[in-house]
Amino acid sequence: MATPGLPPLPPALKAIQHYLKTATEHEQRDQVVAYYCQLYAMQKGMTIDRKSPDCKHFLVSLMDLLEKKKQQLIDNEAVHNEMVGQAHVENYALKVFLFADNEDRAGRFSKNVVKSFYTAGMLFDVLTNFGELSDDVEKNRKYAKWKAAYIHRCLKNGETPTPGPLPEEGDDASGGSNYDDHVPQQGGGMMPQSGPSASGGLNLPGPSQYPMDGSMYNPGAGSYAPPTTPQEVPRAVHAPVNPPIQPNVNSQWAPPPNPAGVELNATQYQKAMKLCKYASSALQYEDSKTAIDNLSKALKLLTTGSE
Repeated sequence: MATPGLPPLPPALKAIQHYLKTATEHEQRDQVVAYYCQLYAMQKGMTIDRKSPDCKHFLVSLMDLLEKKKQQLIDNEAVHNEMVGQAHVENYALKVFLFADNEDRAGRFSKNVVKSFYTAGMLFDVLTNFGELSDDVEKNRKYAKWKAAYIHRCLKNGETPTPGPLPEEGDDASGGSNYDDHVPQQGGGMMPQSGPSASGGLNLPGPSQYPMDGSMYNPGAGSYAPPTTPQEVPRAVHAPVNPPIQPNVNSQWAPPPNPAGVELNATQYQKAMKLCKYASSALQYEDSKTAIDNLSKALKLLTTGSE
């Protein structure tokens, strides 16, 4: 599945192919998820090969596409505020994971469940855009990838998978090394419909409502109903957001004062961090002009409080 607006993917960057596919599949469903999937693909691609002409051309094109999307989504806080973006992607990934886990534990095995586990695993990868994963998310990521590979292998060999965790799941929690070459293609996988439901969640289709002819990618209004809510949280699932850390009332620590005498809020610090990240990305491409521009903006923000 080619990504519109991008040149063909160089063979050297095959490792980011499925993240780009996931982004394309979500363009009409959830633009925030699509954006962060492409951002992860770009960052991962840069660690693989950013010097060869074809890879550099592709990654620069992807970077330009991401900048255009940011402008198109200028009013979307989840794209411009990393804390909001992280919560959005993590919540979405957990919903996909819960759907797959619910189906798996009920013994309803299909390519849809495989694709759901695999997609959840990739979305947990995407969360590394925001920093190191928590232990809970890391466990869910490994479990999702392992389950995708395990169910896929069983279905391929005509075997019936065992629902839920297996005693030996810790022996191979990485998801295996061959699943990427056999990931179900468009028309055979689970994808939430676009847009939030009235309750603020995503509308996930039920297991008997997956057309295998590809028509699910153009659903009509009211085509699907949300799945049954599990009676209890599956063992492999953990809360997506850690409880807030309570401050130590006896602690005398306080952040050092701003040398310019300006009081900055959390949003301004996040903006400065983001500008520094842009500068760092530009330096990787030896683009000193863009790096200086972003560093200057960050310095102005830190010293004056205004952009």
